[in-house]
Amino acid sequence: MRLHPGETEAVGWRVMTVLDAVRQLRDASPDVTGRPRVIAIDGRGGAGKTTLAERLREAVPNSAVVHTDDVAWNHAYFDWGAVLAENILHPLHRGEAVDFRPDAWITHDRPGSITVPAGADFIWVEGTGVIREELTPWLDASVWMQGDLDEQERLLTVRDGDSPEQLEHVANWLSEELPFVLREQPWARATMIVAGPPQIDHDPDTELVVTPPAGP
Repeated sequence: MRLHPGETEAVGWRVMTVLDAVRQLRDASPDVTGRPRVIAIDGRGGAGKTTLAERLREAVPNSAVVHTDDVAWNHAYFDWGAVLAENILHPLHRGEAVDFRPDAWITHDRPGSITVPAGADFIWVEGTGVIREELTPWLDASVWMQGDLDEQERLLTVRDGDSPEQLEHVANWLSEELPFVLREQPWARATMIVAGPPQIDHDPDTELVVTPPAGP
C-alpha cells in the first residue's frame, strides 16, 4: 500500500456498524453539554470523506455536515484554519447557529452561505487538512481515512477527469498537501482510522472498516 510519507500503515482492521462508530466517537468526548459534538473527518481526495460524512449524518438525524472545501473555496488550499475556527467552530462551541459567507463568496458573487442550525447533536467537519494542531481545541473527536494513494488518485481521476487544467490543479495541490500532511500527521491525532476505500467485505450501507490509530 502506498501511503503518505511518514504515515504508518494501520493494522487490525475490523468491521464495525456505523452506529457503533458514532457511539465510539461520542464516547471520546463524554463531557460535552450545551453544544454539538464536533467531529473531524480527514483524508486525501478520493478517500471517501464526503461519502462517510453523509453516512454519519444519516445515522444521526440531528446532525449536520460542514465541508472545508466551502471554507477554502477561492481562498487557499490549506491556509483556512483560522477562518474555520473563528466563523464556524467558535459559534458551535457557544451553542449558536452558523450562517457564514466567506470573503471569497462575496468577492466572486457565490450565492448562499455556510449554515449550521443550532441545537444539533453532532457536526461532521470533513475535508483534507481539518485534523491539524491549531484546530485541536475545537475538535471533540476525529477520523482519518487511510487508503492506498494510487487507488485514491484513480478515483479522483474518475471523479474529476484528467484535463490539462485538472492535472495542473492536482500538481499544485500536491505541492502543498504533501508537506502539510507530513507536518501535521493527522493519522496520529485521529480517534479512529477508517479504511478508504475498504478492502474487507462489509455492508457499505450499515458498516465501516475501522481500526484504532496507528500512531506516528
